[in-house]
Parts: sequence; structure tokens; C-alpha cells
Amino acid sequence: MDHERHHGHLSPSQQAKHEKVDEIRHIIENSHSFVIIDYKGLTVAQDTEFRSEFRKNGVEYKVLKNTLVRKALNELGYTEFDEALNGPSAFAFGTQDAIAPTKVAFEGVKKYNKMQVKCGMFDKKFADAATCEAMSKVPGRETLLAMLVSVLSAPMRGLAVAINAVAEKKANE
Repeated sequence: MDHERHHGHLSPSQQAKHEKVDEIRHIIENSHSFVIIDYKGLTVAQDTEFRSEFRKNGVEYKVLKNTLVRKALNELGYTEFDEALNGPSAFAFGTQDAIAPTKVAFEGVKKYNKMQVKCGMFDKKFADAATCEAMSKVPGRETLLAMLVSVLSAPMRGLAVAINAVAEKKANE
């Protein structure tokens, strides 16, 4: 057993950590966004419900070791998250919709009144808690599509009137 270990430069536990860091880095690279949540104080029932909300919204929710996530983020050139990676941390990755993780997270914060969003990432950039909260208020993809459909299905005459009004306004400026 000892003899085999010397052939590889990593011990089995180091190898497992290395693979986990690679896996986390891969998730980060393939996500539109993510938020880091301090889930302290949630009961098991609330945690189960919270997880199910994320799942329903196409969000990957994981509790990961801060040290491994820090290493993965550092390998990708991010150090802004280091401070947030202390204490209980859960990670909600938006693999399908960039807004969903923060929307579900802040709905949970309101509902359970216990946890908090530490920070996140949108469009590969660090976002503080306030930015995450602002992003949570942006209408989701479904709402935006519904708004677009209602605009497109409005009578064309209405659109013509609106365009004309804008043109007149410009002309009078």
C-alpha cells in the first residue's frame, strides 16, 4: 500500500480534493451565475423545502467546502470571494437562468427570515450582496418573454401610434 503511494505524487485524499476542485471549477465555468448563501439557522424541513425550490427553478444547489471553492475560484483568477468563503456556505448555480439563483435565494431569505446572501457572480463578475438583491428583482426569463409576447401581439396600429409619437417628440426637441 505504502509502496503504491510513492508512485503517484498525490495521496488518495489529495487526489480526491484535487478532483473535487476541478469539478467545482467546471460548474462555475458552466454557470451563468451563482450566489453564496449563509444558510445558518435553517431547520431540516426548511432546508429541504429551500432545496426543492431551487430544483424547481433549474438551479443547482450544493453545500461545498469553502476551502475547495476558494481554490477553484482562485484557479479561475477570482480572489474577491475569499472573504465570503467562511462559515456555513451553500452555493446556488444558475446553469439555465442567471436570475433564478438570486431570486429563489432572496425569496428564501424573506420566507425563513434566517439566512443571508453573502455575494455572487453574474456574467463572470463578482457581485456584492446588494447587487445580488437588485438582480433578484429583475423579471425572470418567463416574465420577460410574456411581456415581449404581449407587446408583439398588441395591434400594429398601437405600435404605429407609439412610433409616431416618439418621432414627433424627437422632431420637437
